[in-house]
Amino acid sequence: MRLFVAADLPDAVRDALAAEQARIKAALGSSDASLKWVKPEHAHLTLVFIGNVEDARVPAVVEAIAADIALPAFDATFEGGGAFPPRGAPRVLWIGVGTGARDLVELQRVIASRVAALGLPIEDRAFHPHLTLARWRESRPADRSRALAVAAQGVVARAHVDGATLFQSRLSPSGPAYTALAHANLTA
Repeated sequence: MRLFVAADLPDAVRDALAAEQARIKAALGSSDASLKWVKPEHAHLTLVFIGNVEDARVPAVVEAIAADIALPAFDATFEGGGAFPPRGAPRVLWIGVGTGARDLVELQRVIASRVAALGLPIEDRAFHPHLTLARWRESRPADRSRALAVAAQGVVARAHVDGATLFQSRLSPSGPAYTALAHANLTA
């Protein structure tokens, strides 16, 4: 199974994300032709991408992720734009996290340590909390400056984060399908 853990997002954040995508699309006009926009209902704030896990190991992952997390719930704001990678031709257009970023980093650290304790490999690059808005099919370095020139400068959405969910991801030509397998509450 292809698995990942994400912070839960309320529908209000997804609605705000859709409005922000529409605003950016309109501002970019025809220069957004190579952008593939993430459907708001598929948006998630990934904490740990686990990847493909053998079916026999999935119950242990479910058990590890489902345990409550001794951290307090917190509020997060989604604001500001960026692109990955930071130099050269961009591949991903995202909206960042302002308030709550440190809390998300701590939550990600806890989840990553649970996954690593199972002997599953995790990414070793620094965690940067964000929501993906779109991916470029093809891009040039100049596409970054055009997109960031119209990215939101203020707060686009607010969310109360009180847990994290383990998802199974099934990829298909019509897009991904996500199934929740376990949920951990923040309990401190």
